[in-house]
Amino acid sequence: MTRSEKLMISYPDAPEMPRSHLPFSPVVRVGDLLFVSGQASVDGTGKIVDDSFEGEMRRSIANLEAILKAAGSGLEHVVQTRNYVRRPEDLAEYNRLYPEFFKAPFPARTTISECLSGSLKYEIDCIAVVAPAA
Repeated sequence: MTRSEKLMISYPDAPEMPRSHLPFSPVVRVGDLLFVSGQASVDGTGKIVDDSFEGEMRRSIANLEAILKAAGSGLEHVVQTRNYVRRPEDLAEYNRLYPEFFKAPFPARTTISECLSGSLKYEIDCIAVVAPAA
């Protein structure tokens, strides 16, 4: 038995998940935990969609939600988020929008500013749990 078999590591995949040309897995499952890679404002092929801060944040979280759904979870099962906000002046809008997607009691959260290059204004990654069986 290999180490990954002992840890039950898998790589959920579904056609509706956003794609990237970069070398990473969108989501890795270890037991009942899901580790979702950074999601940005990209279309289904991984092409960056330039938009307002709000538009990019909404598209990024929609991509995150699509990955979670395909992996058997959802935003309500997120336990931690890491958020990357390019411009400090967008932090107020970020904090205004965030509760639309994540409800109290909120997931643990880290926010980093002045960190994205290129045209991206926002990116998010997370750790979530698989939804309990119905």
